[in-house]
Amino acid sequence: MSDQRNGAPANGAEQEQQRGEGEASLEQRLAKAEAEAADLKDKLLRALAETENVRRRADRETQSAGKYAIERFAKDLLDVADNLRRALASVPEHQVDDELTRTLLAGVAATERVLLAAFERHGVRRLDPKGERFDHNFHQAVFEAENTGKPAGTVIEVLAPGYLLHDRLLRPAMVGVAKGEAKPPEPPTERFDAVV
Repeated sequence: MSDQRNGAPANGAEQEQQRGEGEASLEQRLAKAEAEAADLKDKLLRALAETENVRRRADRETQSAGKYAIERFAKDLLDVADNLRRALASVPEHQVDDELTRTLLAGVAATERVLLAAFERHGVRRLDPKGERFDHNFHQAVFEAENTGKPAGTVIEVLAPGYLLHDRLLRPAMVGVAKGEAKPPEPPTERFDAVV
């Protein structure tokens, strides 16, 4: 018999046991490595997906920033457009007697046209909803009027036009709305109690 303590070779059963333990250890290490690989693959796929989401979000934000970059500037110019319209409305053409005033009004009208054309080129649209149905998404009701002959909820007067920048509301239109006609009170229904 060989003695393992003395450096002699171990017997066959002991060698088999050691080989079995080594194979089990190898299988465990292989299973552990496969689990780590699967975990790393999962993390990689998640990181790639997150990177793609960030890229898409950045693209959307870049497009949005380019599309709506002039929003504050356009809002500031809305008062200019309103004042040009008020100046034109303040002097009816049939009351103008002198050529100088006509020329001045023509210049104001030309300035308004150029401003509105610039708005259009940059995606700013004017909303003039007179005669349309009131829409709280685009209109702000300033007053309601009765006995207008129009259906309830119809815009009957535009005090200030609204404006859109592409599909985003810059300012709602300030409007007057037809109020529904009061319904006549219904006659009381008579109840007859049964007599027993």
